[in-house]
Amino acid sequence: MKAQRLRFRYRVTEAGCALGQRELMRAWEQAVTDAGLCLAFSEGKRKTAQVSVAAPLPQNVTSDGELAEVYLSEAVVPGDAMRDVARHLPPGVEATGVEEIGVKAPSLQSQLRWAEYEVELPEGVAEEQVRRAVENLLSAKTVPAEYRRETRVREYDLRPLVLELWVEVARDGRVALVMRLRAEPEMTGRADQVVLALGLPEAVRIHRRKLHVAEVQAAVLAYRRAGEEA
Repeated sequence: MKAQRLRFRYRVTEAGCALGQRELMRAWEQAVTDAGLCLAFSEGKRKTAQVSVAAPLPQNVTSDGELAEVYLSEAVVPGDAMRDVARHLPPGVEATGVEEIGVKAPSLQSQLRWAEYEVELPEGVAEEQVRRAVENLLSAKTVPAEYRRETRVREYDLRPLVLELWVEVARDGRVALVMRLRAEPEMTGRADQVVLALGLPEAVRIHRRKLHVAEVQAAVLAYRRAGEEA
């Protein structure tokens, strides 16, 4: 039984960025359990804890804007849950906020729209070179790319996944890229793939600044439910 749904905001520092997606999920499940909260489980033969994260965070990428949702079978005070869960998260995973979400609201993944990344390039990369590469990519109608995973290779068009892309220069002269990439089901951009498509050296640091969630208004939800019941 789902009595409450909590959405946690959290950061992943260098101490925790080696964790994979499954490890992060298990970390949240374990932290909630160790905090004494009553996790809700799915129904059916194979019961699984109702814990989800907004979008997979690539390994070795740090972040200030991650989101995780937890369903509980017994309601608690969100602030108390935040305090207790934070104590049990592994090093490098730090809870920064919490809010209560309607149990029947759309899934977190379905509301996710884009992710913003800051990508630091190696020392010595010229600003003008980066700006030209960015202009060329943004003016292109298509950007062929491929994603390799083990023995599989997937070819796709990277251009529709790049929403915004601009150059920032740090005080020490090092060039960084800021990119907003789609983060929807079957439409997700990767920061490292954008760097590769730009023809630039491999990034020395990739940091996810935030995830953008498009909240569905209550009136829209009521309209949808009315349509389903008709």
